[in-house]
Amino acid sequence: MKKLELGAGFPEPAGGLPYRPCVGIMLINQDGKVWIGCRDDGSGSAVYDYAWQMPQGGIDKGEVPEHAARRELYEETSIHSVTLLEEAQGWFAYDYPPEVIKASRRGKHCGQAQRWLAYRFDGSDDEIDILNPPDGHSAEFGAWRWEDAARLPDLIVPFKRPVYERVVAAFSHLTA
Repeated sequence: MKKLELGAGFPEPAGGLPYRPCVGIMLINQDGKVWIGCRDDGSGSAVYDYAWQMPQGGIDKGEVPEHAARRELYEETSIHSVTLLEEAQGWFAYDYPPEVIKASRRGKHCGQAQRWLAYRFDGSDDEIDILNPPDGHSAEFGAWRWEDAARLPDLIVPFKRPVYERVVAAFSHLTA
């Protein structure tokens, strides 16, 4: 495996804070539908609008995006029966709104720069367990479903919407 080299096309933010290097996962079932989860705010549900999203998470130091994507997918959904279909070209970045930086990101990052990977789901739905994630991880989702890719940008928080539009465009040939 190649070691992640952030300099190769990694976006430079406009402000002083760096982007957090992350992965995003578009998991596609045999019917061409995409897995989405409803974010859990810690109470077993979500109290905010646009709570649906695809799995995503940070790339650990020395980790390559493909390994990070498989790890994050497993930690968030318990899913391990997947086949890599494609990795989108380049980094897709978004900036956090100021209130997000202040309230939950502790001023460490201005947003995320993500490498997106598409996987085919090779298992059955009973493999998916978002409420009891493996290895002691906390639940990040309170509900999940399979959704049409074209609807995804309308379900995500507005500041992530341009990235979701790019992801859907990059992988649309896989969901048709």
